Amino acid sequence: HTPMYFLLSHLATVDIAYACNTVPQMLVNLLNPAKPISFAGCMTQTYLFLTFALTECLLLLTMSYDRYVAICHPLRYSVIMRWSVCISLVVTSWVCGSLLALAQMVLVLRLPFCGPHEINHFFCELLSVLKLACADTWLNQIVIFLACTFIVEGPLCLVLVSYTRILIAILRIQSGDGRRKAFSTCSSHLCVVGLFFGSAIVTYVAPKSRHPEEQQKVLFLFYSFFNPMLNPLIYTLR
Repeated sequence: HTPMYFLLSHLATVDIAYACNTVPQMLVNLLNPAKPISFAGCMTQTYLFLTFALTECLLLLTMSYDRYVAICHPLRYSVIMRWSVCISLVVTSWVCGSLLALAQMVLVLRLPFCGPHEINHFFCELLSVLKLACADTWLNQIVIFLACTFIVEGPLCLVLVSYTRILIAILRIQSGDGRRKAFSTCSSHLCVVGLFFGSAIVTYVAPKSRHPEEQQKVLFLFYSFFNPMLNPLIYTLR
């Protein structure tokens, strides 16, 4: 019944949805590689994956703002992070994530797919789906680049600014117990931010190896399966 745990509950919901969207179909593929996925099913999986990924970016940004207010403005915390503000921030994260994913899917659905209809991935990931298109995908690539800039790099920069201010505030605390408590409050969120944004940056920014598609599959496995599995451990066992 506090803003921190209210936001955590939505992060947990996103993580559960992440795994439920990709892992069952991946297991079906492993057990029966010849069984296809329908076009509608593939597009739905792509849309849901984008929605949850974009929403998690914005939720992590919201959580960093919550920690910033808690440490840098503790006396005003209950006023700034009142319930109406928390609900508005969460609803905005979900709505923006859904609308941005929908915009991507509208651009994908206008493309013709004339074969081969085989995705070199363990789920219908956007970049892998675009490789099957028979038309020019330059507009899709531009929109993906802009989305990565504003929804991944933008929130990451704001998170870094937030934690820089938090670090300065912590160093001003005189008592050792106060510093330890403040660091303990932020350590879990920093671990989760590092895992999530680190995976995203390595996927889209790191130099490609000789087998970029194989590299991508490993990174997306970490992104969509191990991150949601590690988040509860990080927050409950810190």
